Amino acid sequence: MKSMDLLELAARNLRESVLRNSLTTLGIGVGVASLVAMLSLGIGLQQMTTRRLERSGLFDTVMVTRGDVGFGPRRRNAASAENQRVLDDSARRDIAALPGVLEAVPNIRTVAQIRYDDKPHRAMVAAMPMSAHDREAFENLQGSFFSSGNAAEAILQKGFAEELLSLSPGPADASTAGKPSPELQPLLEKELVMSYAARVSAPNAAGAQTASAATTRPSATPKEESAPAHSTDAEANPLLAAFSVVPETRNLRIVGILAADPDAVRGLGRARVFIPQGFAEGLQLMLPSDLGNEAGVGERTYLEISVRLRNPEDVPRVEEAIRRMGFNAFSILDASRGLQTAFKIFDLFLAVFGSLALAVASLGIVNTLVMAILERRREIGILKALGASDMDVKLLFFVEAGAMGLVGGVLGVGMGWTIGKIIDFGTNFYLHRQNIPPQTLWLVPWWLVILAVGFSLLVSFVSGLYPAARAAKLDPVKALRYE
Repeated sequence: MKSMDLLELAARNLRESVLRNSLTTLGIGVGVASLVAMLSLGIGLQQMTTRRLERSGLFDTVMVTRGDVGFGPRRRNAASAENQRVLDDSARRDIAALPGVLEAVPNIRTVAQIRYDDKPHRAMVAAMPMSAHDREAFENLQGSFFSSGNAAEAILQKGFAEELLSLSPGPADASTAGKPSPELQPLLEKELVMSYAARVSAPNAAGAQTASAATTRPSATPKEESAPAHSTDAEANPLLAAFSVVPETRNLRIVGILAADPDAVRGLGRARVFIPQGFAEGLQLMLPSDLGNEAGVGERTYLEISVRLRNPEDVPRVEEAIRRMGFNAFSILDASRGLQTAFKIFDLFLAVFGSLALAVASLGIVNTLVMAILERRREIGILKALGASDMDVKLLFFVEAGAMGLVGGVLGVGMGWTIGKIIDFGTNFYLHRQNIPPQTLWLVPWWLVILAVGFSLLVSFVSGLYPAARAAKLDPVKALRYE
């Protein structure tokens, strides 16, 4: 039988029982719609979570520490303590030179005294690179970001800003999370005075240290000059960098107030005042790593360096290269592997439950085609008497089943997309009423459309196996005698 004759005959048979075939096709469409809707929900939730993590600056960041310092699982990759490389400026330059690395920024943070309106406050001060402006935490920044990497400016955490103005903390509910506070507006463009411990290098003996401190601090007050200084014993170990610890003060201009936490990856010691990275490095802040400085004179050592990459896909390769240098490397991708596995299992369960309706629809196809066999016994007998083979009869029923599956699959994709848009609209309408930013909960990628239509065709063909085989087995003599 020619292909065109086969298609024309199948189309005529489908038109003869329009209502029954339409209901069967609609059943397939409902099954595909449930499958698309379920998988779209899982994909949308996964994409929303991934976007938020990417906007937080965590997916493209690798945290580097010394091989003998760090989180538990990383100790397995550390070299022996006596051969451990120091995480200093030289190591920082080597890491920054790795392919795919945008910047290697040391973690600079210290506790300082912040004076505002002649009232002292203690706060953790942290350096923030200019690249942090792209992070999600700064989307609702009240005020502005740093004007440059070396500006004497500060961005305050919202809770610390409320403390400076003696305000009670605002309500911690979803409607106000990440929102600017009008009562904090007066703080912008005001001056803070930061008092901190500075590390002043002294290449010679203790007397030279004092002279160096005096020459590098022309603005120091007599009270500060009389303050006791701490210095390393350079004579006992000339490899150690000799330095003095002296009190310093700097004026900072408040340019922004931050409601969200840009440093959510850290648990303890979260900062309340942020200053530009270049400006912080120029202050020569006394860091905890300076107490055990093993680098040469002029080299700063760090407890941690944050490495930002151009592409999150380069994270495993860069981590391995850093570990070969003798350091520990950790990224949020290491911790998110369990989350990705959970999402895959979640998507699998959604696909199974969504396929149940399609399985029910497949029974409708079987029922429709079996009824067609009973109604068309004489027709099948005539076809076989005229020379149609068993394969021709099977192909006829396969074409009819495939046509219902194809139309039902396309219809189901459209229904599933519409259901997702309606639920997205309703959800975002509710979120808008609660003053929460809109979210995209449903996502239908192109591969899901192809998968849904293909799966619908496959189910239809499988459902047509039994009716096609039964029709092909009909005896033409008995079929022609059938009334």
